Amino acid sequence: MATPEDMRINAEHIRIADQFVEVPGGTNNNNYANVQLIVEMAEITHVDAVWPGWGHASENPELPDALSAKGIIFLGPPSASMAALGDKIGSSLIAQAAEVPTLPWSGSHVKISPNCCLVSIPDTAYREACVHTTEEAISSCHVVGYPAMVKASWGGGGKGIRKVHNDDEVRALFKQVQGEVPGSPIFIMKVASQSRHLEVQLLCDQYGNVAALHSRDCSIQRRHQKIIEEGPITVAPLETVRKLEQAARRLAKSVNYVGAATVEYLYSMDTGEYYFLELNPRLQVEHPVTEWIAEINLPAAQVAVGMGVPLWQIPEIRRFYGMEHGGGYDAWRTTSIVATPFDFDKAESIRPKGHCVAVRVTSQNLSD
Repeated sequence: MATPEDMRINAEHIRIADQFVEVPGGTNNNNYANVQLIVEMAEITHVDAVWPGWGHASENPELPDALSAKGIIFLGPPSASMAALGDKIGSSLIAQAAEVPTLPWSGSHVKISPNCCLVSIPDTAYREACVHTTEEAISSCHVVGYPAMVKASWGGGGKGIRKVHNDDEVRALFKQVQGEVPGSPIFIMKVASQSRHLEVQLLCDQYGNVAALHSRDCSIQRRHQKIIEEGPITVAPLETVRKLEQAARRLAKSVNYVGAATVEYLYSMDTGEYYFLELNPRLQVEHPVTEWIAEINLPAAQVAVGMGVPLWQIPEIRRFYGMEHGGGYDAWRTTSIVATPFDFDKAESIRPKGHCVAVRVTSQNLSD
């Protein structure tokens, strides 16, 4: 899909495409985030699958359902998993049930059984984890302790989040959070001082296999947006990094996740403890950092997963875990070559290939 604006600048994704279809320009609601348009274009061009990239419609649960109804594969998670883990409040409740550490927050006291269907959070439990008024927000801040964050569950990219140090700041800023992300549930979370923002890249197949493909550090941010990403993590001991990976894998397994995902944590430099922050149910723009240190083509792996190939049969994944990789899956010939399954819970990955740093170049009006 290509907008007139992208065509005008001869965007790279158009230059390298074998074929493209022109779609309306303007805001992404007219094109890349328009579920109905995406499905229509997929039908017209007779595609087998849709890769949503990152941003836009990649986190909209309506897209996989709409494509499935037309017999088209969505190269991402099922809508139920996406909805459950793409929501910051629901994902924190699921993390608690999966025994993944969380910071003190307005839902810390809410318990859901790990034996129930975790992709469907009971409405009563969800509402109990939210704050609905300024006074409820203040009461919750007293419980978790100042400084705290007032956060909109549907927020992102720096929107719908404010740091507060006292009751007066909550009164002044709560309405701002509500206004930036209209209709979004709001929750309170303790601020982790002297913390780093760490994350684990996951890849999951439809057979319950989950691979943790090393880690990244995205602590250097501007207005809550990541500016510098590097991998692998160097600020935490190797044993802690392994715990981050295993916790991320438990979380994904608990909702039968399929596809690529990033599990984000806050890591305390003072105590060495880590806390679940959120799960991004898509490929992130910083995925090349992982591709470099893990030597795995993530979009290609997403395609293989969408074709029904188990992770243990993908040559790059086998190599990542130090397995014999002469066998595997030849996607071009669509013929299966015998490869031996292995237990991802017990397998040890190879060491990262060097160290990679990615920098996002930004511009800013000096008067801002």
